[in-house]
Amino acid sequence: MQERGYHHGNLRTALLEEAERSVIENGVAALSLRELSRGLGVSHTAPRRHFPDRAALLDALAQRGFDTLAVRLAEAISGAGPSFEDRLRAIAHTYIAYTGKRMPLVELMYASKHGAETLAAPGAARAAYAVPYAVIEEAHRAGELADGLDAQDAARLVFATVHGLAVLLSTGMIPSTHAPKTVDTSIDGLLKGLGSRSARNA
Repeated sequence: MQERGYHHGNLRTALLEEAERSVIENGVAALSLRELSRGLGVSHTAPRRHFPDRAALLDALAQRGFDTLAVRLAEAISGAGPSFEDRLRAIAHTYIAYTGKRMPLVELMYASKHGAETLAAPGAARAAYAVPYAVIEEAHRAGELADGLDAQDAARLVFATVHGLAVLLSTGMIPSTHAPKTVDTSIDGLLKGLGSRSARNA
C-alpha cells in the first residue's frame, strides 16, 4: 500500500478525527483500527505507533470529546451575560448543541469516564464537569439558589435536565425545530426548581 505522508503528530489527529466520524455515523461497535488505516491510506500497523490497541484509541477518543466539550462550555460561559441565568442558559444550549449531534460519541465518553484512573478519559471528564460546576458553585455562594440546596445537588439537577434534553433531541422525540424554545422553557422550570433569584423575582 502506498501510504499518505502523515507527520507523526498529524497521523494521530487524523486517526482521532476519522474515528470520531466513524463512531458518530456507525457506533462504537463498528470501529476498527484496520478500517481506519484503510480509510486514511496508511498501513494497518501505522495506528499502533499512537494507539497500541483499540481500547487505547477509544480512551483517547473519549478524552478528546471531553476536552472539546470543556472548551466549548468555557467559551459559552465567557461570552454570556454576568447573571446565573445567562450562564445557565449558555451552558444548556452549548451542551445540547454539542452532545445532541454526537450521541454515540457521548455514550462512549460517559462509559469511559468510569474507567481506570490510569486512563485519560476520567480526568478529562472531571475537567469538563468542573467548568459548569464552577458557575453553579458561585451561584450557591452568592445566595442565588434555594436554601438547603447545595451546589452538588444543584449540579446533578442541571445535568439531569440538560442531558435528558440532549437525549430526547438526538432521538427525535423533540423535533429539532422546537429545540431552542424547548430548551429555554426547560431552563425556566429549572431556574424555578433551583430557587434562583431571577426566578423568585420574576
